[in-house]
Amino acid sequence: MRFWIAVIPLVLFAALAGIFLTNIGKDQSVIPSALIGKPAPEFSLPPLPGREKGISRADLTRGHVSVVNVFASWCVPCRAEHPLIKRLAAEADVPVYGLNYKEKDPQDGVNWLDELGDPYTAVGMDISGRTGIDFGVYGVPETFIIDGEGKIAYKQVGPIDAKTLENVILPKIRELKKG
Repeated sequence: MRFWIAVIPLVLFAALAGIFLTNIGKDQSVIPSALIGKPAPEFSLPPLPGREKGISRADLTRGHVSVVNVFASWCVPCRAEHPLIKRLAAEADVPVYGLNYKEKDPQDGVNWLDELGDPYTAVGMDISGRTGIDFGVYGVPETFIIDGEGKIAYKQVGPIDAKTLENVILPKIRELKKG
């Protein structure tokens, strides 16, 4: 009996140490998405006030790579990310759609884009947050790369920085465009 009392803690310690050792060096900020490789959810969102087009799943299934950026005027990291979204829209040669997430007043989203510039092909209002939930959004900002068949190919949780844009986002878009 004394043998087992001494061995059980050692076995538990070894198991925990093994788990910790296998995770050393892994980027803990990467949150895997169960939706990678799956079709984008079915949705249809109205446009921001004064804009002509909202967005829907149909926009993402037209045979070309596209990007969906989830943002909100109340989101401080979205403001920091926005110049890179403008750069992405200019350099990637793919439609970049905005999903304006949980604005209390839709006019806030309009004012935000008027102030910072509107890089989006179209922007849809997700006032209830339902579409964001269907996309598996943890919080804003988040960015999705959608392949030509409407499947989610990549998910960026948190703001895009210059290194991620250069080393991950743009190469992934180029890879998908090549087929």
